[in-house]
Amino acid sequence: MGSPERDCAPGADARTAGPAAYEAASDLLRALASPTRVAIVLLLRERPQCVHEVVGALSLSQPLVSQHLRVLKDAGVVRGNRSGREIVYELVDDHLAHIVTDALTHAMEPSSRIEPASGDGEVSR
Repeated sequence: MGSPERDCAPGADARTAGPAAYEAASDLLRALASPTRVAIVLLLRERPQCVHEVVGALSLSQPLVSQHLRVLKDAGVVRGNRSGREIVYELVDDHLAHIVTDALTHAMEPSSRIEPASGDGEVSR
């Protein structure tokens, strides 16, 4: 494992963070803990979009997309700006896209996948 200076974002210091910060981080991770919401964040990373654009890109129903956007909005991940009759959604900041892209990159690394047990009680990586 590398040093904390290389592995963590600047300002992320477990020694100075308190219970409120841990709770806020946990809430954020819970909001991102859905494949659909991960996909929405990745779409909004490209550019702000309205609900029908997200529906078309993900081939999901409008009510389902709206429900996921509401979870992301309540968690402070996205914000909506009214443009006529539509609401255009965008990420609150780039840090949120980094969280998702880093998690996705990590999940796609061969060394991050846990292989089935070898039968001798050991779990190989």
